[in-house]
Amino acid sequence: MVIITGMSGAGKTVAIQSFEDLGFFCVDNLPPTLLPKFLELMKESGSKMNKVALVMDLRGREFFDSLFEALDELAETDWVTPQILFLDAKDTTLVTRYKETRRSHPLASTGLPLEGISLERELLEELKGRAQLIYDTSDLKPRELREKILKQFASSTEHTFTVNLTSFGFKYGIPIDADLVFDVRFLPNPHYIDHMRPKTGLEEEVSSYVLKWNETQKFLDKLIDLLSFMLPYYKREGKSQLVIAIGCTGGQHRSVTLVEYIANHFKSEYNTQISHRDIEKRRRQ
Repeated sequence: MVIITGMSGAGKTVAIQSFEDLGFFCVDNLPPTLLPKFLELMKESGSKMNKVALVMDLRGREFFDSLFEALDELAETDWVTPQILFLDAKDTTLVTRYKETRRSHPLASTGLPLEGISLERELLEELKGRAQLIYDTSDLKPRELREKILKQFASSTEHTFTVNLTSFGFKYGIPIDADLVFDVRFLPNPHYIDHMRPKTGLEEEVSSYVLKWNETQKFLDKLIDLLSFMLPYYKREGKSQLVIAIGCTGGQHRSVTLVEYIANHFKSEYNTQISHRDIEKRRRQ
């Protein structure tokens, strides 16, 4: 269990999103009074909740009292390993961030950010002393904070970035969650060969037909070269996944063949997932 806390504006939102990408069960802004109940829920769930991250966004003295009681209780358990991750930043940095976002500090009664920051820092002093990990985010960009968390908490970093390859048919619309879309309707179409029409790109006869053309091979060479260049940079930017959609007319032949081919090429380098959105639609019509 990782308890994420610290100064408002120091990056708790980025932190909880990073833990979500690592497969943690995450709860944002859990009241400390509910922590004992949450522990009971964890215990009852068994292995279903074996990695948990909780944001404790504290707003008053009464919350601190209940949190320290809960932390003392947590320390006595022998079935969960707690860690407190405290996010901090310089006052000048926090003031700048509040001005940039035009947010008011939750503890600033006059509306001046520095007043709220000073009060919050005083309230958090004891909690900071209990933290196992303290990150100063003053000079960290969101991407850098994310990388720091992934490096610290990922049990295996090779699966934190996933390449999702999906085939689709343009006649049914472009996938709304696609990051990159490639149109392969210019390639020779097996649909016009009668005995191939009911088949799909998962069958060897269809895939061999699609892949035998020079234009297909040239396109694949150029596309794989492009993706080989781009994917490391997407990963470096902190994306947890990239959705690459390849479309033909019906999503049954050409796009399916190419998705399978490209996924096979990259599977040794990245965690690669395949889906064929429209492969069965023609058969159901």
